[in-house]
Amino acid sequence: MSVSERTKKGMELGSWIRRMFEEGIAMKQKFGEENVYDLSLGNPVMEPPREFKREIKRLANHPFKGMHGYMVNAGYPETRAAVAKQLTKETGIQLTEKDVIMSVGAAGAINVAMKTILDTGDEVIVFIPWFVDYFNYVENHGGLVKPLPTDENFFPRLDVLEKNIGPKTKAILINSPNNPTGVVYTPEILTRMSDLLRKKEKEYGTQIFIVSDEPYKKIIYDGMKYPSPLNFHKHSIICTSHSKDLSIPGERIGYVAVHPDIEDHDDMIKGMVFCTRVLGFINAPAFMQNVVTHLQDVTIPVKEYQNNRDFLYNNLKRMGYTVNKPEGAFYIFPKCPIEDDVAFIRELQNDHQVLTVPGIAFGIRGYFRLVYCVERKLLEKAIPGLEEIARKYGLMK
Repeated sequence: MSVSERTKKGMELGSWIRRMFEEGIAMKQKFGEENVYDLSLGNPVMEPPREFKREIKRLANHPFKGMHGYMVNAGYPETRAAVAKQLTKETGIQLTEKDVIMSVGAAGAINVAMKTILDTGDEVIVFIPWFVDYFNYVENHGGLVKPLPTDENFFPRLDVLEKNIGPKTKAILINSPNNPTGVVYTPEILTRMSDLLRKKEKEYGTQIFIVSDEPYKKIIYDGMKYPSPLNFHKHSIICTSHSKDLSIPGERIGYVAVHPDIEDHDDMIKGMVFCTRVLGFINAPAFMQNVVTHLQDVTIPVKEYQNNRDFLYNNLKRMGYTVNKPEGAFYIFPKCPIEDDVAFIRELQNDHQVLTVPGIAFGIRGYFRLVYCVERKLLEKAIPGLEEIARKYGLMK
């Protein structure tokens, strides 16, 4: 076969989200766009904030020489300094541009981090449910994924974590706010996790990193404050993008940041710069680096997503679905009324034109994910189908 077994395995695991999105396109062509209710892909419908457009106009009207050329592989110093200033403001930890590397989105950032820290056979712990491409990001660089369960509220089970950390454990890959559950890890959880990692580092004489995937950290609700791993564990690596907080997922601009007190700091940064180049990213997009330099404290109006969350959550509860209220991101992850989540989402799709993603796409059966980064009218149109199927399976009395 021309396609490797590893690639085929990755394709099988990671195909559900895009598959549903593509099936939705075909359904819209068949039934009309107004008759298909696609809640499958986290592709924000919200336009970027006006400050984003302002910066584009400013740069277009006042270009500087070489604006579209190569820069140092780590990215523009002024952009990295702006990121560091914002992280310092958020965490109280003094970061500088020397702690930051610009990346091609969060996916690029995670791949750079993994290639930098992993040797063949090193283990990376993840928590289920997860964003399934984590499996590929780790295996891309010779690592082994060790998936661990979460509790009934989708928080890490730290007793299980302790039993599964060994001498080959190199990193814990976390995602908070979480896709697909919307869970935000609490300061208590991060404190206990970090204490455990330091204990295990001492026991095995190793470094165990928290690699934090956090593109949703500014999309957080009910007045919560995002707790950064940088405040809890010095071996922390932040991987993020502006895809969601500026609503520009197609622009692929993000960064990697490390704790300034991380051991072997300079070698770590040099390694990440090297990996940025040899992975083929070369540089993060030059124009977008310049655009986001002055937008580090800008975010889309989160209240709109919170209103959508409340609308969808309240309706799902009214219908009898078992579901946790998301604290961040723009996903909700109810329990299916039947065991077979694939059969359930197919029924929603075929009988009610509502597209969602089955829990198996995130490593756990019996759930389904809906997105609410869409127009309110689309959510409203999806409600009757969700309600009818809830009645069919006895959720509503």
